[in-house]
Amino acid sequence: MTPYWQKSSFCSEGNSCVHISTGPPATIHITESADPTQATLTTTPASFRALLHALKLDKEPTHV
Repeated sequence: MTPYWQKSSFCSEGNSCVHISTGPPATIHITESADPTQATLTTTPASFRALLHALKLDKEPTHV
């Protein structure tokens, strides 16, 4: 089955964007559109929720 990717609501047109997809059994897939390797991170809903929680706590993200 081909995953349905949802683009982040923080993405503007033309920018590199984070895309999220869900799949069985209870998995979440994350990819970034500018990644030339098209790598996909697969995680559990609980781990993804922890990632989002940590990102929301970081009010001023640092840029590398």
